[in-house]
Amino acid sequence: MNPFKKYTTSDEGSETNVISFITSDFIDGNTEVDESHLKETLPLLPMRNTIVFPGSTLPISVGRKKSLALIRSLGKKQRYIGLVCQKDTNIEDPEKSDLYQIGVIAEVMRVIELADNNFSIIVQAKKRFEWLQITQNDPYMRATFKLREYVKASTEDKEFGAILDSIRDAMLHMLHMLGEPPRELIQTIKSEAFSDMLISYCATNLPIESHEKQDLLNINDEKEQAYRLLMILNRETQILELKMNIQMKTREDLNQQQREYFLQQQIKTIQEELGGNTQQIEIDEFRKKAKNKKWSSEVGEIFEKELQKLERLNPQSPDYSVQFGYLQTILDLPWGEYTKDNFNLKNAQKVLDREHFGMETVKERIIEHLAVLKLKGDLKSPILCLYGPPGVGKTSLGKSIAEALCRKYVRISLGGLHDEAEIRGHRRTYIGAIPGRIIQNIQKAGSSNPVFVLDEVDKIGNDFRGDPSSALLEVLDPEQNSTFHDNYLSIDYDLSKVLFIATANNLNSIPQPLLDRMELINVGGYITEEKIEIAYRHLVPKELQNHGVKKGAFVIPKPTLHKIIENYTRESGVRELNKKIAKIMRRVARKIAADEEYPKSLKVSGLKEYLGREEYSKDRYQGNEYAGVVTGLAWTAVGGEILFVESSLSRGKGSKLTLTGNLGDVMKESAMLAMEYIHSHSEELEINPDIFDNWNTHIHVPEGAIPKDGPSAGITMITSLVSMFTQRKVRPNLAMTGEITLRGKVLPVGGIREKILAAKRAGIKDIILCKENKKDIEEIKDDYLKGLTFHYISDVKEVIDLALLDKKVENPKDFTIKEKPKTTM
Repeated sequence: MNPFKKYTTSDEGSETNVISFITSDFIDGNTEVDESHLKETLPLLPMRNTIVFPGSTLPISVGRKKSLALIRSLGKKQRYIGLVCQKDTNIEDPEKSDLYQIGVIAEVMRVIELADNNFSIIVQAKKRFEWLQITQNDPYMRATFKLREYVKASTEDKEFGAILDSIRDAMLHMLHMLGEPPRELIQTIKSEAFSDMLISYCATNLPIESHEKQDLLNINDEKEQAYRLLMILNRETQILELKMNIQMKTREDLNQQQREYFLQQQIKTIQEELGGNTQQIEIDEFRKKAKNKKWSSEVGEIFEKELQKLERLNPQSPDYSVQFGYLQTILDLPWGEYTKDNFNLKNAQKVLDREHFGMETVKERIIEHLAVLKLKGDLKSPILCLYGPPGVGKTSLGKSIAEALCRKYVRISLGGLHDEAEIRGHRRTYIGAIPGRIIQNIQKAGSSNPVFVLDEVDKIGNDFRGDPSSALLEVLDPEQNSTFHDNYLSIDYDLSKVLFIATANNLNSIPQPLLDRMELINVGGYITEEKIEIAYRHLVPKELQNHGVKKGAFVIPKPTLHKIIENYTRESGVRELNKKIAKIMRRVARKIAADEEYPKSLKVSGLKEYLGREEYSKDRYQGNEYAGVVTGLAWTAVGGEILFVESSLSRGKGSKLTLTGNLGDVMKESAMLAMEYIHSHSEELEINPDIFDNWNTHIHVPEGAIPKDGPSAGITMITSLVSMFTQRKVRPNLAMTGEITLRGKVLPVGGIREKILAAKRAGIKDIILCKENKKDIEEIKDDYLKGLTFHYISDVKEVIDLALLDKKVENPKDFTIKEKPKTTM
C-alpha cells in the first residue's frame, strides 16, 4: 500500500512510478459530476491491472491505438471518460466481454504529450457507473451507462467509526513496515477531514489482485465495503509480517553459517598443527573399510553420499553422531558375506540325531534342503514354522540345525512384541533411532545366511504402535525378503539366504497371511519311552555337568526316570522333567560337598527323599461298571488327555437338560445335538419315548475347575446318553473322539497324535475315530500305535454298535412310571 511503490497503472501495461495524489478535492470528498457535460454515451478507456476508486487522482500512460484516439478527441467540454478494467491483461484490443461491467467516471485534469507520440494523462475519479450497451468500437469504445447508487454510512454509526479507525491503524502499520513514510502523509491520513475518502484512497493503492479490487468496487454499501477492505488489509499485513520474519531469519541463519564455517576452519588448522584431524582420520578409516565390502554399486554410491554429508558436518553438532552411527551400521552389516554350508549329509544327520531324539519330520526337511543346495548350488532358504506343545525342543532345534549346516545362529523372542518398529526399525528423524531387530541380529551374526529363530511367533501383540505380525510378512515372504527395507537403514537388504525358523504353540493366534508364508511342521509331544531316552541320553548328563558332579559318580536308571515321568510330571515335552532331574542333582551335589553318604544309583524307592510325595496320579481307565460313563480324548496345550463324560437321569417334567463341568459354548452345542439326535431316533435306539417326558437329563464332565471346549466330544456325549437311556454297558478299555452333526454324521477332529499318547498312558486298547482321521494315523510312527486297535466310522449308529454291549449294567434302573394306587373315600 506504499503510495510510492512501482506498479502497473496504464492501458499499455507498462510500469511507471505512480503517485496517487492526495489533492484538496480528495480530502474534501469532491466526487460530484457535472451532468451537463455527460451525454447519453460515455467514452471507455480500458485499463490493464488498474482499478480506480472515486476520489483518487493519478497519472495514466496511454499508448494503445484506440486509447490515443480517445484522448485526441477530448475537448474542453468533453472531459469525462469511463475507466474500466480488463479481465485479462494480455488482450491488446479488448471486446465488451473482456471488460468488467462496473467502472469509474473520471475527469481528465491534464494531458501531457510525450516524445514517443504517446500521452500521459492525469485523471480524478468521480463516480461509479455501469456500462449497459457498447454503441461504438471505432475509433474508440463508447457505451450507454447508468450511475451506481452508493449508500453512505451514518456519521453517528459508532461501529462504522471503529472500522475506519481500524483501517487507518492497519494502513499506517503497513506503511511503517514498508519504510518510513513522509510525515505529511501520516498527518493527512490521521486527520478527521480525510475520513470520508479513506476507503477510496486505501483501496486504490492496496497491492492486491485486480479481481479482488473489482469485487470491492462492486459493493454499493459504504459500511460493507469498509468491512471487506479491513479484512483484506489485515490479511495483507499478516503476509507482509511473515515475509519480513522469513527474511530476518534467513539473514540470521546465513550469518550463523558463515560464523560456524570460519570457526571450523580455525579448528581444522589447530588440529593439523597438533598432529592430525580426528574427524578426517575417522572418515579415511570408513573409506578404507568400504573398499573391502562386497556390496553392490548402488549401496556403495549411497554410502559415499552419506560419508560426504558427514564431512560437511561440524563434529560438535548433534547430527554428526547420528550420521556417524548410521555409517557405522552400514559398514558393520555383512553385505554379500556368507558362511560355507557343510554338504556332508551323513554328518548333518549325525549332529541332528545327537542333539535331539525323534523329530524325524524336521530332520528330513533339513537334510532335503541341504541335498538340493548341494546339487543346485544356490537356493532360497525355506521359511519353517515348528509348532507344538511347550518343552518339546522347538527352540533348541534351531541351534542344532545351525551346527549341522555350519551356519551362524541367532534368535529373537517375539513374545509380547507390540511395536512394529522393533521389526523394521525407526526412521533416523527420531532421537535415539536404531535398526530393527532383524538387521541388528544379521549384524550380530556377521553373515547373510544364518539360521534365524523367531521364537514364540504366536504371541505377538498389536496396538496403536502398529502390528508387528504385518511387518513380518515382508521378512517371511521368499518373494519379498530379497529386498527387505529397514526404516533406519533405508537401503534394501537381501534376507533370501537366511534360514528362518519360527516356533509356536498355537497356530490359531497367528494371522492367516503370515501362516500362508511358512512351511508348517508339527513337533508333537513325546511318549513315555521317548522321554526316558531323552532324559537318559541328554538331560541327566547335562545336569551332571551343570552341577559339578563327575560322570559315573551318580546314575539315574531308566525305571526311576519312568517313575519321575509318570508321577512327578504331566506334560508333552520334557521341560518339567528337566527341572525334576536338576532338583535331584542339587540334593546330590549338597551331599557330595558335605561329605555325606549318597546313593550311587537312585532307585524308585528313594525318589520320595529327593522329590517329595508324588504330584500326579496317572490317568487310568475307570472301567465300565456304570451306565452313562464314557471315556473321551481331548487335546490341550501341554498334550493330550483323557476325559470322562457322565450322564444321569432324575425324575421331573422331562424338558430339562443340565450341563456342568465348566463347558464352553461349542461343547454345550454338542450336548444339545446329541440329545436332539436321540429324540428323533429313539425307536431305532430302542429307547422308550416316555423317558423324555418324565425324566430330566444331566451331563457332567469331571474336573469342573478346568475350562473345556471344542466339538470333539460329540460322539462321546451321544454314547454316554444312549448308555444311560438303555442301561447298556460300554465296551471295556475304549475311548473315542469325533464331532457329530444333526443328521448323525461323524466329522474328523485334530490333535490325533497327542490324543493317542494320552490313550496309551491311560491303558486304553480300542479307539473310535472318524474315517477321515485315518490319514492322520498313517503319518504316526508305529511305535506310538503299538497295542492300540482303531475303529474308523462315519455315522453315529456305527459308534453305538461298536461302543455299547448288549449286556446291561448290574441293577439297571427302571424308567417306567408306576401308577399310584387309587384311594376311595
